[in-house]
Amino acid sequence: MNGGVAIFVKTPGRSALKTRLAADRGEAYASGWYRRAAAAVASVARQAQARHGLVAYWAVAEADARDAWPDLPTLAQGAGGLGERMARVHAQLVERHGFGLLLGADSPQLTAELLGEAMDWLAASAPRLLLGPASDGGFWIFGGNHALPVVRWTGVAYSTADTAARLRDSLCDAGDWRTLPTLTDVDHASDLPAVRDALQRLQNPTPEQRALAAWMDRHEDSPHA
Repeated sequence: MNGGVAIFVKTPGRSALKTRLAADRGEAYASGWYRRAAAAVASVARQAQARHGLVAYWAVAEADARDAWPDLPTLAQGAGGLGERMARVHAQLVERHGFGLLLGADSPQLTAELLGEAMDWLAASAPRLLLGPASDGGFWIFGGNHALPVVRWTGVAYSTADTAARLRDSLCDAGDWRTLPTLTDVDHASDLPAVRDALQRLQNPTPEQRALAAWMDRHEDSPHA
């Protein structure tokens, strides 16, 4: 049981992405930030793969864009709302690797140590679940070592101030829970300083995390970079 992790991504130029950040800072900034943040998240997933055996994937939103994400193998998110798509990808990871972790691309300050903690918790025969809350009420990571009924995912309202709590309530009887530290994810320009500061505080950032932090520093005062 080595576990799998899927990074959920939309493809710049093929789907609208980070629309609230784009409204604050412009589409060029939002696209540039997103591409670099996704690369930073992937670099940490590859680090966990090298250290712990975690198998990393892109979970790509667009059916015709899997070739746009060459650095990792890809999984198709498929059709439906976010809950249905997460259920589908998570079930594939559990079937292939024993347990599955789902990540977004907008909390690039995560670390391989946090992924290692998640792996240690989920590498058990008893049903176990894991959640990393985001500061806005969502979550930056979900994990589970068994596939879950789709209805448990689709009954949750996503992108709300209590999404993490709603998801946990929906799955409260599905296994033992572990909660990882809260991280900030980026939706608005007001989220950027906390993420930049967290990147700068990392003791051993990956080159991609350093590159993102440097890019954010260069564009800090540009209203529409």
